[in-house]
Amino acid sequence: MTETPLLTLLSSNKSENKSSLAICPDLNDWWDIVYYIIPKYIDTICVIGMLGNVFVLFTYLLHKAPLKIAEIYLLNLAVADLIFLTCLPFWAKNIRNGFNWPFGKFLCRSTNASIGLNMYTSIYLLVAVSVDRHLTFVHTLNHRGIRSKTMAKGICLLTWFFGILLSVPAFVFRTVKYFPAWNISACSLDFPTPLWATAERLLFNIAGFGLPSTAIIFLNFSTICSLQKKARERRALRTKTCKEHKGTKATGLIFTVVLIFLLCWTPYHFFVFLDILYKTEVIKGCFWGELLNFGEQFGYTLAITNSCINPVIYVFVGKYFRKKALEVFSQFFPCGFHLRWVSFKEKSSYFNMFTVRSSST
Repeated sequence: MTETPLLTLLSSNKSENKSSLAICPDLNDWWDIVYYIIPKYIDTICVIGMLGNVFVLFTYLLHKAPLKIAEIYLLNLAVADLIFLTCLPFWAKNIRNGFNWPFGKFLCRSTNASIGLNMYTSIYLLVAVSVDRHLTFVHTLNHRGIRSKTMAKGICLLTWFFGILLSVPAFVFRTVKYFPAWNISACSLDFPTPLWATAERLLFNIAGFGLPSTAIIFLNFSTICSLQKKARERRALRTKTCKEHKGTKATGLIFTVVLIFLLCWTPYHFFVFLDILYKTEVIKGCFWGELLNFGEQFGYTLAITNSCINPVIYVFVGKYFRKKALEVFSQFFPCGFHLRWVSFKEKSSYFNMFTVRSSST
């Protein structure tokens, strides 16, 4: 993974020359606030995210019905989020420790490689599920030989392999390095030359976000246009099949997951791109240095939030996921559990329908 913004303090205005320090404002009080809040926020995200993603895994794995193709991708996405979340407490402790890494070189390398693995794997799984939705609704007659559960599992394995491959630089070049200026031994990237660092950040920015997010946006935009066209045709004919209705509901869930992922990760990658310009001196000055330090902190904080949002999306947007979850967990609770936990939306829909029927009889 790229140099995480949790370590950008090491490249903040303290590393500027004396003339710059005379001009740059002293923002130590702001940094104290940031680094007091971030560890607590990370701990909260970890607890919520791990409970939510374990809930998703249990729902998909314990349900009697076989997984659908889209659910295979979402199951792998939950696994990637869990791996990511198990690594975050190490960083929370690292920040509380003043960036003095206390866990040794192996955990320094493995936790950062795992964080990078999550980012690469998650976005390419979303590419895969976007392709699946595109084939289902745009190329409905030509996808039968391509779209299968065996193919979906193979794509997931390939995605994990690709994510591991792209995470190798983080594992190889991460090390515990002593910084005499701050008297700490920090877990940081130590490349042979500055050119390697720029190349790694470009790889992270382009292969880790730019290309896959462009594919995701194009595929989903095309799918939305196709769905709108079919909806207009159905309204003209006043027909709507049950199968099409279910497919549209599942696609709505996928669209929401994709949209939230892009909203959470785009700010961070934007600041990574600005940092590339800053490191290559395309943009200069104290203003840009501080903007990037605070911006990457904000961007990374928003990005990690994505790992605990997906289970919430499944519950509130995924009607069929809710149904599966109720069927699975009602086995472990008294008989009334299922009816008590039916959503308010479904209850109100039932009573409205009942009222209409009563008035018509």
